[in-house]
Amino acid sequence: MILIAGPCVMESRENVMKIAESLRKYADDDRIDFYFKASFDKANRTSLESFRGPGLEEGMRIFEEVKSAFGYKTLTDVHETWQVPKVAETVDVLQIPAFLCRQTDLLVAAAKTDCIVNIKKGQFMVPADMQYSVLKVLKTRGYESADYETSEKAGVWLTERGSTFGYGNLVVDMRAFPIMRRFAPVIFDATHSVQMPGQGGKTGGDSSFVPYLARAAAAAGVDGFFFETHFDPSIALSDGPNMIRLETLESLLEQIVKIREIVE
Repeated sequence: MILIAGPCVMESRENVMKIAESLRKYADDDRIDFYFKASFDKANRTSLESFRGPGLEEGMRIFEEVKSAFGYKTLTDVHETWQVPKVAETVDVLQIPAFLCRQTDLLVAAAKTDCIVNIKKGQFMVPADMQYSVLKVLKTRGYESADYETSEKAGVWLTERGSTFGYGNLVVDMRAFPIMRRFAPVIFDATHSVQMPGQGGKTGGDSSFVPYLARAAAAAGVDGFFFETHFDPSIALSDGPNMIRLETLESLLEQIVKIREIVE
């Protein structure tokens, strides 16, 4: 099972290293293929005044320290093509944000690296149409068709984080998982799926629903999970309302693993 976990944004070097240390048990778990996630720049914040992160140069230095200290594989978002070569020198997975999942130049730039490319499904996208984003990466890497086996070999993932209908909520349709798994391994972004966009100039959320959706996704047969986590989400500088506490993550993962064992 793939597990992607870490803070939403790099609030500070100290915060990143503290959270990274707390996640060590998952990297040591033979049942889990662990990736440490953090954003060096949250480029799509609701407000101009919102905290965005330390930026590319400092962010890559922090990732290098995480890799040196813990040996973790790492994942982060890229928002513009010029960022891709520099970020690809340091991290293992380049994540294409949901709002940019159709951006051809960004997908092609990511495909030209040796990194795994994780494409988040846009909240506005039909699940079946994500095959075309996958194909942009696969064709750049020399493949001609999008199917699960090809994408697994070529290092292309899809991530589901719900769909929006314009009323301040995201809705997770479990049918999206088997549909998208026709084209690539699928990760479920459990924490972003409980976001509530447009809550008075910032994004809200309700993390109490995370365990329910994660357990349902495990039963639906996804390949992995994405969780943003924090010691105290109430003081997190980004996405606090939909993040889960580190102790919640530990108990939830045990439940997920057991569900997956039953399904498999």
